[in-house]
Amino acid sequence: MDVSQYLEIFIDETKEHLQNLSDQLMILEREPDNTDTINEIFRAAHSLKGMAGTMGYKKMQRLTHDMENVFSEIRNGTIKVQPEMVDVLFRGLDALENYLDVIINSGDEGDEDNDDIIRDLNSFLKGEDGDTSVSAPKKQDVKEEKKKTTEESDETSVFKNMQVADFEQHAIQKAKDEGQNIFGIRVIVDENCILKAARAFLVFKALEEIGDVIKSIPDVQDIEDEKFDQEFTVLIITKEGEEAVKDTIMNISEIAKVIVEAFDLELTVEQNIEKSDTTSNTQTATAKQSTATATATDKKTKKKANDKKTGGKPVVNRSVRVDIEKLDVLMNLVSELIIAKNGLVSLNAGGGRGESKNNSSFNEQIEYLERVTTNLHESVMKVRMMPIESVVNKFPRMIRDLSKKLDKKMELYMTGEETELDRTVIDEIGDPLMHLLRNSADHGLESNEERVKAGKPEVGSIYLDAYQDGNNVVIEVRDDGAGIDLDKVRRKAIEKGTITEEQAETMTDNDLIALLFKPSFSTADKVTDVSGRGVGLDVVKSKIEGLGGDIECKTVRGEGSTFTIRLPLTLAIITALMVELGDEKYAIPLGSIQTIEDIPCSDIKYVQSSEVINLRGAVIPLIRLDSILDVEPRAEQPESLTVVIVAKGEKLAGLVVDNLIGQQEIVIKSIGKYINNNKIISGATILGDGEVALIIDANTLV
Repeated sequence: MDVSQYLEIFIDETKEHLQNLSDQLMILEREPDNTDTINEIFRAAHSLKGMAGTMGYKKMQRLTHDMENVFSEIRNGTIKVQPEMVDVLFRGLDALENYLDVIINSGDEGDEDNDDIIRDLNSFLKGEDGDTSVSAPKKQDVKEEKKKTTEESDETSVFKNMQVADFEQHAIQKAKDEGQNIFGIRVIVDENCILKAARAFLVFKALEEIGDVIKSIPDVQDIEDEKFDQEFTVLIITKEGEEAVKDTIMNISEIAKVIVEAFDLELTVEQNIEKSDTTSNTQTATAKQSTATATATDKKTKKKANDKKTGGKPVVNRSVRVDIEKLDVLMNLVSELIIAKNGLVSLNAGGGRGESKNNSSFNEQIEYLERVTTNLHESVMKVRMMPIESVVNKFPRMIRDLSKKLDKKMELYMTGEETELDRTVIDEIGDPLMHLLRNSADHGLESNEERVKAGKPEVGSIYLDAYQDGNNVVIEVRDDGAGIDLDKVRRKAIEKGTITEEQAETMTDNDLIALLFKPSFSTADKVTDVSGRGVGLDVVKSKIEGLGGDIECKTVRGEGSTFTIRLPLTLAIITALMVELGDEKYAIPLGSIQTIEDIPCSDIKYVQSSEVINLRGAVIPLIRLDSILDVEPRAEQPESLTVVIVAKGEKLAGLVVDNLIGQQEIVIKSIGKYINNNKIISGATILGDGEVALIIDANTLV
């Protein structure tokens, strides 16, 4: 086993603790005397420190320890929360996130010491208690307590309750004949250690490198399950001496004490115990004696373990936490799937006996199999789903920082954080939402003075709302700012040569808004570290369309803007309408389809040389898929057309197809870079007869 096996768990839990610290610090800034918040912050910091120490990340542990000292003094009422203190704590939080990013990418925490943050943190402590940290007496108390616990442990022998079996005695005798040493070792783990099992595992791993562990009390399984208090005992055969064995174990962090005693097979177990009573004082290893060696060796061991785990590659964390009930449902469905398979196998084995009866049974089994696979699909989708909260909960902190940086008063209001999305969508949606929120803060909201002049509240409001709409999730980012100055957009577009003055005169408001999503287009008068580089909305649009979604914008001058993102619930399996174009089959996602119409050719009209139809008062453009996809058209022109009406937000379009096959659940397969289709084709699927059908992305056609 390798310590790196705990790395993904460490990454997941560290992210949770960092997010919890960020949320609670936001509350603490508003409510400095909130006792519950202060206690929660202290607990999160303490847990994070213990985890970092357990994994051997010394810099991360050191920074978290100093932050914990500040939280401790706030909790004790020794110091008061100040705005400057919160800023420094947030800097510390950012530094911890940077450590985590480096760990994810390389497996090591990097070389950044963040001494400036540690110095600022300690200055708050020194300000209350001269030149010494207020937490110093507490450290002394902890040392005394540890010393007391260790002294109590010394009173009992390493070999107490240790029964040596015959085969173990044989191994010990053989080792003795070969000139090796046999030691009994009691390891006492620090009382503040959180992951005792992980720490014990590191001890076993270190001992296995210098010898053979032949026995442990409690046994290895109980130690792995953390079924022990603060200490455990091992019996080891090694060529190394006592000091080398002690140093090896003390090099591991969060080990309070090690007692090593020589084991003599010729003596009885009781005599070994008596012998140990006279030598225990000289066998005690202290952390002070091995600190220098521990630091050097720990770095070396950690680097070695990380290199072995990552091979120089980033640690890719793709885990999903799943409710055990969902896994139970999956297990039951898989069981039913096996029953259905067995039923089909038995029918096949029945041969030709009672053919009509067999056909009836076969159809029943197929229907049963279809029900099970549908339920299995739904259950797997639920397992893949995650609340959008995991993405949006970092945005209040971002808006807080932007408020200070831009010198604008603003608040972020969020709803629908519990709305669930597919894990693959969750991973990708964070950056687009961040771009939109930064745009709202920088471009959307006016300055405090301008808002007061316009009769608005001085504090600007930004809203992030998420909700489910059919097979889609809708996310809205809106603000109560000045709205988009479309005249300014028109002028900028003419200056950049994006459009001509003649085109500008005929463009509608929606056409001008669409220009904002063009690459390198920005209305900012100057470039700042917040925005103005022209790499915002085009990136947002590309990312969202890459996820099978779409984005649109509405704005009212003086009242604000709303960006609406529509995303599919899942990217893996969808329900689609299968259609034919010539001799080829295509799939159109059902979520995009409004209606299917039979339109007489005589009803087709022309607007600016483009085909349109008037459907119940709405003018809808027609799109000939055979011409776009370069499919051989039918020889005979029919009297009426089969038109699939698709929607993208409020926009509609009619896709002309030759025939309808029917509705079907399809599995989306990526086509990679094999087809350069300008995004019209979003993927492919394999049909029941083995034929491949391409999936049409209706959003790019509307």
